[in-house]
Amino acid sequence: MRLLRKLFTPLVDNRLNDDFMIFLDKVEDFFAKVLSLAMIGVVLFAILDLGVVLTKEMLKPTLGSFSSTLLKVFGLFLNILIALEITQNITSYLKSHVIQIEMVIITSLIAVARKIIILDFQKISESELLALAATIIALSFCYWAVRRTNAKYPFH
Repeated sequence: MRLLRKLFTPLVDNRLNDDFMIFLDKVEDFFAKVLSLAMIGVVLFAILDLGVVLTKEMLKPTLGSFSSTLLKVFGLFLNILIALEITQNITSYLKSHVIQIEMVIITSLIAVARKIIILDFQKISESELLALAATIIALSFCYWAVRRTNAKYPFH
């Protein structure tokens, strides 16, 4: 019973809120750092994969299939860019303990741009295309609204 009381007292005792918040900040920092390291691993693996694909594609005759190869390579490049943006989002959080919504929206826009670049318009339905267009419009509006708000009320 004493053990349970010792474990739950910090959760219910308002006098210990500062200590608990410090603990939570440390836990958040730890997991953000783990995520940063994982994203670095993802970026390194993606770069290696890009190198392998580029090497294979350069050694293969490209007569008539260069555009599909180009789309594949662009997709891989944009995957790396998205991973770098996510890493930057995590790093920014570690510095200021604030999730910067503008950066998240930019990362989302890059992901949608990647989808459009590699999209096979022969295999997509009209409703999927409309949904993609609605996503772009919504993200663009959000980006505009956030930029306008940040210009009016700077964070720092």
